[in-house]
Amino acid sequence: MELRQLAYFVAVAEELSFTKASRRLRVVQSGVSTAIRALEREVGAPLFVRDSRHVRLSDAGAAMLPSARAALAAARAAHDAVQAQHGELHGSIVLGSMLTTPGVDVAGVLGRFHRAHPAVRVRVQFSPAGSRGHVHALLDGTIDVALASFPRRPPPGLVTETLTTEVLQLVCGPDHRLAHAGEVRLEDLADETFAEFPDGWGTRDLVDLAFDRRGLSRQVPLEVPDYATAVALIRQGHVLGFVPDSVARDNAELVVVPVAGEQLTWNVTLATSATRPLSRPALVLMAELRRGLVT
Repeated sequence: MELRQLAYFVAVAEELSFTKASRRLRVVQSGVSTAIRALEREVGAPLFVRDSRHVRLSDAGAAMLPSARAALAAARAAHDAVQAQHGELHGSIVLGSMLTTPGVDVAGVLGRFHRAHPAVRVRVQFSPAGSRGHVHALLDGTIDVALASFPRRPPPGLVTETLTTEVLQLVCGPDHRLAHAGEVRLEDLADETFAEFPDGWGTRDLVDLAFDRRGLSRQVPLEVPDYATAVALIRQGHVLGFVPDSVARDNAELVVVPVAGEQLTWNVTLATSATRPLSRPALVLMAELRRGLVT
């Protein structure tokens, strides 16, 4: 079993297309197909189920994928260790991030990191499933490091370190009936309408958990993928929302509504897999993220 075969296997597994995998690898498609067939003969099982239009992982392929990714990561780490002896970092890193990371200057960190290590390729990746998506990606090896948020105890299989925390604020538009209501309770909000982020996002899960603990439910007819859209909807005056304090401060037209007896503290957490070795570039980037805290 060769590392080249494993790299081809992982590429096809991630793209679910031999054509797209060959383009990504810059290898002719016949070469990818030949390597996969040789790998299947070696392991004694088909790794993909193919038909004229689709490719999907077989049960054997799904079982093999995490170990294949781990083997490639270990090989990259070994290569990076040798390169580091010559004083220069090489390789690539996939960083899972959130749309906002208060207290962590991600852009500043990436700029400093690139200037110091121009031979390292960094790809920043956002997940439509929020922090929950980053957890799955860390566990299956799709990303190396993530900035995520966990309202409960972090899931098993991860190594986590909280970098910063920020309070979530209940906000409304100036024309909303609660704009001049003063302090409210969560119980007062059960019949209100909210604009929220999808399930899996740290802020959404944190607010849902607060309502669940009090045996309450709420109406979320509007789910949005970014703060700009959320703020635009809330500003119109017919929906409420919970946003990080920094977002509330940056949008002066929003009205902060105090919530009695409830402080929702959102965390920005640095997370990695507990079982997959990290490359030297990934470790250096993590150190930069720790130094990139905004005071």
